[in-house]
Amino acid sequence: MQFEPNVIYHIYNQGNNRQRIFFKEENYLFFLKKMREFLLPYGDLLCYCLMPNHFHWLMYVRESGVGVTPSHDDTRPLRSLNDSIGILLRSYTRAINKQEDRTGALFREKTKAKDGWDDPYLSPAHPDYGKMWKEWDVYGSTCFNYIHNNPVKAGLANHADDWPYSSSLDFSGKRNGTLCNQALACALLGLP
Repeated sequence: MQFEPNVIYHIYNQGNNRQRIFFKEENYLFFLKKMREFLLPYGDLLCYCLMPNHFHWLMYVRESGVGVTPSHDDTRPLRSLNDSIGILLRSYTRAINKQEDRTGALFREKTKAKDGWDDPYLSPAHPDYGKMWKEWDVYGSTCFNYIHNNPVKAGLANHADDWPYSSSLDFSGKRNGTLCNQALACALLGLP
C-alpha cells in the first residue's frame, strides 16, 4: 500500500481463508486498543467496524511516515503507516495464536486500501488533481455507510448501531467513544 498524506482511505483485511479473527469480546477490545496505538499517530479514524472474520477502517491519513527522519524533538512516527499496520496485525496474531493454541497466519497476506480514485497516482499537473474532496462527498459517505452496515448485511444485527464493535454507536450518540474523530468525519464526508 502506498499512503499519501491528506487523503482518506478505506482499509480492510480478513481472516486467512475467511476464518474467524475474533473469538471473544476481549479480542475485539484488544484489537481496538491496538488500533489506537498503531493507527492514530498517522491520522484520524473516521469510522470502523470489526466483524468476526474481517475489519474495515475509514481513515484520514495526515502522515504516512515514509521518508520521515525525525529530529530529537519531533513527534512524528519513526516507522511508516504500512509498518504500523503490519505490527498491529502481527502482534494481534501472536496473541490469538497463543489464546487459541494455533500457529500460522491469521490474516490474509495483504491488507487492502482504496482511496476512491480509479488512478490513485495522479500527478499534481493532472487536471483532476485537487478534486479529492468533491469525490469524497460521494465515495467517502458511501464507504462510511457500507462499513457501518456490514453487521446488518451479515445478519449479525438488525440495525447498524446494534453492533457493539463499530463506530456506529458513537455516531448515533448511544456511546461516547473517542477512537474516531467524529467532527472531522462529519466535515469531510458531509454527514449531519
